[in-house]
Amino acid sequence: MAVEEIRGVVRGTAPVPLSVLDLVTVGAGSTASDALRTSVALARRAEARGFHRYWVAEHHSMPGVASSSPAVILAHLAAHTDRIRLGSGGVMLPNHAPLVIAEQFGTLEAMAPGRIDLGLGRAPGTDGATAAALRRTDRLPDGADDFPEQLAELTRFLDDDFPDGHPYGRIHAIPGPVQGSSPGGVQSPHRPPVWLLGSSGFSARLAGLLGLPFAFAHHFSAQNTIPALDLYRETFRPSTVLDEPYALIGVSALATDDEREARRQVRAAALNMIRLRTGRPGLFPDPEEAERYELSPMEEEFTASWTNNIVHGTADEVRSGLDDLHKRTGADELMLTSHAHRGELRLRSYELIADAYGLPTA
Repeated sequence: MAVEEIRGVVRGTAPVPLSVLDLVTVGAGSTASDALRTSVALARRAEARGFHRYWVAEHHSMPGVASSSPAVILAHLAAHTDRIRLGSGGVMLPNHAPLVIAEQFGTLEAMAPGRIDLGLGRAPGTDGATAAALRRTDRLPDGADDFPEQLAELTRFLDDDFPDGHPYGRIHAIPGPVQGSSPGGVQSPHRPPVWLLGSSGFSARLAGLLGLPFAFAHHFSAQNTIPALDLYRETFRPSTVLDEPYALIGVSALATDDEREARRQVRAAALNMIRLRTGRPGLFPDPEEAERYELSPMEEEFTASWTNNIVHGTADEVRSGLDDLHKRTGADELMLTSHAHRGELRLRSYELIADAYGLPTA
């Protein structure tokens, strides 16, 4: 595994590599098919403009998010792109058998050799009832209890190196390294690099101890960003994957031609989050609906806090905000997620940001 697959390339005047996180947002009045077409268009534009990687998140039972099956979406995106790295941001490991993930991402690696990242999270990506349905059990242990063991099992399947005598020693994730060691085999031993995702200190510490790259969800846990990054760097141990820490942060960023439009879309994003956190998830609301909605005092407070963590405005304002965030966190990479009611606004946001940093135009 080449370190270059993890460490991105800085392009234009950006302070660090820039990447994309896609939740496949479904706005009111549009369909999941519309959202997925936007994702294809966005991945192609991100590739053309020099963004380093394009990740898809796993969420369930949320009408406004059509990314319940990252592996399926990534296969589709792989067929429509040529160079950009594609990955999960992330697959929620407790929801799946490690062997299944190893098979899915081994298949993706075979489809797009050298372009696949496997980002893993320990949260369910949904509510408890949906998590129980996914796992076919109502006994949901704390992810901190068994996540390291699940991760170790998944890594063994990816590397095909269970020790002698292990119950899974005769089981192989296919496509995978065992094909290269079989008679006549020419299967590449390469496998996707594993990233750990987190919004608190648990995964930061684990990523550091294992010498893995780390992705922090600044976009919804901004208050924990610097403590988690500090913990990751303090606990980091060099590994065969990395000789020094490498951390990216997910950042909500929306650039528009009109500053007022950015404010309208961000208010709609806040309303969307209010509904999600109060057990009323729906399609991403249009700005007109958000403007009509009367916020309670508590909702007003939440909206102010939520929007304060979204870098938004004109292209110059967003560039300035991203530069400042990089200086404050020392992140090695910025992964941008843009939330807007219409797909064309999301596409335009990334174009404006790319222009602001002088990224390639073709």
